[in-house]
Amino acid sequence: MRVLVQRVSEASVKVNGKIIGSISNGLLVFAGFEDDDNDKEIEYVTKKIVNLRIFDDSDGVMNCSVLEKEGNILLISQFTLHAQTRRGNRPSYIKAAKPDIAIPLYKKLIASLNFALNRQIETGEFGADMKVSLVNDGPVTIWIDTKEE
Repeated sequence: MRVLVQRVSEASVKVNGKIIGSISNGLLVFAGFEDDDNDKEIEYVTKKIVNLRIFDDSDGVMNCSVLEKEGNILLISQFTLHAQTRRGNRPSYIKAAKPDIAIPLYKKLIASLNFALNRQIETGEFGADMKVSLVNDGPVTIWIDTKEE
């Protein structure tokens, strides 16, 4: 599983011109799944996301997590995180899980993040043509790949 975490002051996602998810101050998380991802990766990524110390403390040092700051999370599925670009100019997505595998993993990640934050996160719509808007705060962008743990 690969996730791209961005600290944002605001973010939203639209489907068919309608906002279906939006947050202020928190994390915009893009998640891409592979066929062999499982509950272990969900647990690992959840712990990393909610405990990443990338928010400023009272001294202006990145020392607080989204949990500590009571921030929000907007989770977007994004199979293109698994793009392979070594050959040619057209990316290959062969490593990205097909919907029958990815959708249950996406739902498990949503439930896991909801539980870890003790409240509902915002989400996009799996497989939809989404328009994501964000204001990256910092900018702070973190890449997590469970195959590299």
